[in-house]
Amino acid sequence: MAPVPTRPLRDGRELPVIGLGTYRMADPAAEVRAALAAGYRLIDTASSYGNEAGVGEGIATSDVPREQIVVTTKLRGADQGYESALRAFEESRRRLGLEYVDIYLIHWPLPWLDRYVDSWRAMIRLRDDGLLRSPGVSNFTPAQIERLAVETGVLPVVNQVELHPFFTQDELVACHVGQGIVTQAWQPLARKTALLADPVIGEIAARHEVTPAQVVLRWHLQRGVVPIPKSSSRQRQRTNLDVFGFALTEDEMAAIVDRPQARSGGDPERHDER
Repeated sequence: MAPVPTRPLRDGRELPVIGLGTYRMADPAAEVRAALAAGYRLIDTASSYGNEAGVGEGIATSDVPREQIVVTTKLRGADQGYESALRAFEESRRRLGLEYVDIYLIHWPLPWLDRYVDSWRAMIRLRDDGLLRSPGVSNFTPAQIERLAVETGVLPVVNQVELHPFFTQDELVACHVGQGIVTQAWQPLARKTALLADPVIGEIAARHEVTPAQVVLRWHLQRGVVPIPKSSSRQRQRTNLDVFGFALTEDEMAAIVDRPQARSGGDPERHDER
C-alpha cells in the first residue's frame, strides 16, 4: 500500500490525511503496532482514554521510526488551567514514553470553568519549549476559537469534532477553512447508528467495489476533513486505510448527506468530561 498522503498544518508541519483512533481499545500496544505496520502514521489518544502507556508501547515496539509518526493526545477537563495543564502534559508525555508530543489538544472547552484560555497559554509555552510540536483543540465552537486568537494571538492547528454524514458541521468546516484550521473527525463512521447499513451508501459502495465504511471515509477526505476511525480489527484497519484508489462523484457526495442531521455525542457548550 502506498504511503498515506499528508496535508500541511498552519504551522508548516505535515499531517496524515487519515489516522487511527484508540478509544476503548482492548490491547492498545498490539493494535497500534499493527496499525503502524499497516501504514498508519497518525495515532490519536487522550489522557481520559486511560491508554497512553499502551499506545506509547505500541509506538516504541513498532518498526516505524518515531519521527515518521504523528502522535496526538489530549488534556482532560479536570486538568485545565495554566499550571495544571503543564503538569498534565508531562504526565501524558511520561506515560507515552516520548521526548515530544506532536499534537496536544484541549479535549473539551468546559466554558463554565473559564480555564481554556489559560490552558491554551500553557500549550503555547510547551510549543515554545520544544516539548509540543503543534497545539490544537477538540470540540471547540467558532466563538471559543476566536477567543483564543484574540487573547493569545495563536490559532489552533486543528479542531477535532464529531463529524459524519448524520452531523456534517458544514458551517464549522467552512469557518475552519477560512482560518487555516484543519478539521478532524471523531466518530467519522457514526458509531452506534445504521449509517453503514444504509442502502444508498451500500449502492455507492457496490458501484466502486469498496465497503460502506470506505465510502464514508472517502466522503470525509473529499471534504478536506481528516477522519480518525477507530478499529481493533487488523482487516478493518487495513480496509479503512485503503481509500485512495477511487473517488466519489458530486452526486454521490450529495446523496451521502441527504439525511436528517443530529449530534450524537456531547454538546461543546455543556459536555463535562472531568
